[in-house]
Amino acid sequence: MSALRIHISPPESPTPQPATLPLDNARRWVSSYEKAGAGVPVSVFVTQSAYIHAVVHAASEPDYEVGGVLVGKWCADTETGQQFIVVAAALPARFTRQGSVYLTFTQDSLVDLHAKIDGLFSGKKIVGWYHTHPRMGVFLSYYDTWLHEHFFPEPWQVALVIEPHTSVGGFFIRQVDGELDSRQYYGFYELDGNFNRSIVHWNNLQRVSTAVEEKGETHNE
Repeated sequence: MSALRIHISPPESPTPQPATLPLDNARRWVSSYEKAGAGVPVSVFVTQSAYIHAVVHAASEPDYEVGGVLVGKWCADTETGQQFIVVAAALPARFTRQGSVYLTFTQDSLVDLHAKIDGLFSGKKIVGWYHTHPRMGVFLSYYDTWLHEHFFPEPWQVALVIEPHTSVGGFFIRQVDGELDSRQYYGFYELDGNFNRSIVHWNNLQRVSTAVEEKGETHNE
């Protein structure tokens, strides 16, 4: 732990931004944990652009861990109060120390990331982080959990883990009581972009259409 040098400022806004859940232009992808009835207090919406950048980065060095931060908005639905985040961008961290089973963000990494956020994503904030687990599966290690709790402490901040070799991924989200299960991951809502079709290819998630979702059924896309 002593080699870790991460400094992430706490979010400036103490309350979520009022907004409407963007369900009309979203596709829902669920994990087996959600199918079993496990819910989360914060829904995750990901733009297709952010998804592509995270997946491409994950595949860029398939034998070494890579990662970065998720940038977007923290919101609450104006009618229901349901909290959600919108991931608008996945920013790769440069200047990291990495290996096949570890990833360390250095001070230079965070300075570079914050400069990009200030310059390109004004008004947005860090809503979580992502990293890869080459050939290891989707879970949070003890070190990952420690990092998440200490440097991404807000209840609405999430952790995304991607395994590039088998094309699987999932989000780790805190429960209402603040607990974080290191093995229980969730899917997300894919926000339509310019493709007019889904681009999600992780084979550990299932698609739920809007109409079918209301009936509690799922199907593969």
